[in-house]
Amino acid sequence: MRVLHVITGLAAGGAENQLRLLLRHSRHDAEVVALYNAGSVAEQLRSDGVPVHDLGMRSNTEVGAVLRLARLTRRGRFDVVHTHLYRACLYGRVAARLADVRAVVATEHSLLDDQLEGRTASRGVRLLYLATERLGRATIAVSGATRDNLLRWGVAPERVVTVPNGLDLDALAFDPARRAAVRAELGVPDGARLVGAVGRLHPGKRFDELIRSLVPCLGPATQLLIVGEGPERASLAKLAADLGVTRFVHLAGERPVAPALSAMDVLASPSRYETFGLAVLEGLAAGLPVVFRRCPALDELRAELPGAVRIGPDDDLAAALAGIATDARRACPGELAAFDIRSVAARIDDLHERLVARSAGSAGP
Repeated sequence: MRVLHVITGLAAGGAENQLRLLLRHSRHDAEVVALYNAGSVAEQLRSDGVPVHDLGMRSNTEVGAVLRLARLTRRGRFDVVHTHLYRACLYGRVAARLADVRAVVATEHSLLDDQLEGRTASRGVRLLYLATERLGRATIAVSGATRDNLLRWGVAPERVVTVPNGLDLDALAFDPARRAAVRAELGVPDGARLVGAVGRLHPGKRFDELIRSLVPCLGPATQLLIVGEGPERASLAKLAADLGVTRFVHLAGERPVAPALSAMDVLASPSRYETFGLAVLEGLAAGLPVVFRRCPALDELRAELPGAVRIGPDDDLAAALAGIATDARRACPGELAAFDIRSVAARIDDLHERLVARSAGSAGP
């Protein structure tokens, strides 16, 4: 079966990295189209052997891009079009209809209350979302919280399928050699306590709060590692400089997460708004204690996992981190097997096959 994944961009981010992980474990023949900004994840996908196309859009109102995408879809003889992120859902669903591909599915990665991809969704955005949603067959919600938001927006319950994000549990396992290598690269002493955070450098992640809260204890013995890239890099670097802690705040940029997690002693997730909470699960899988504010994925497990410390929206982050013992690594909690990428990829492959079978028997939307 041939599947075309359409995504807004391929710079490093949660949805983009999740797509790459999914394709590494899918049993289907896949290609990927980025509407624009075919960044580092595009190169990683190509290194995995996945064909990647850059549509080269220059504006969000480029109608010709729909026609180019439709031609690419028709030429590739794809059985399924699978879209990711808002702009790609709009363009991808319309293009699929023009190319006469009726097995169309979207993954909703980032709908939360009145926010879509970290921005307040206007009435016009909602109307476009709902209008194009009807051109597809199903929408995958990455959590129950995301499903609830889709239903609140007006998507029909029978059109929503909940499939969580996936974790490569084997790759995330603690590795002492990787710990030593990352710490040596960063100049972090072996005995220093390294607080970590992972995510796109976006205001919603509240990494500025994390830096401010740790200032009194940052120094040679306690340091901070933030893994990720995004528009807040310059302001976070300036904040660290203004507070006099640049030497002890490592903005490591975009890099493989697993080695960085091995280097850390505790993971912090200060964000108040998460649709899934992938970084929290990755930290727990790596054996780290994790201090977090919101993680819908853990809520849905309905289990208290060792090392998972939830704090309130306004609780003191530094105090919570100070109370965490970091003298030993835990084993990956068995409950996280529910998020193993192999089973997640199989569920999505199964959905693709059901949609194709259903489309073969119906000419309706």
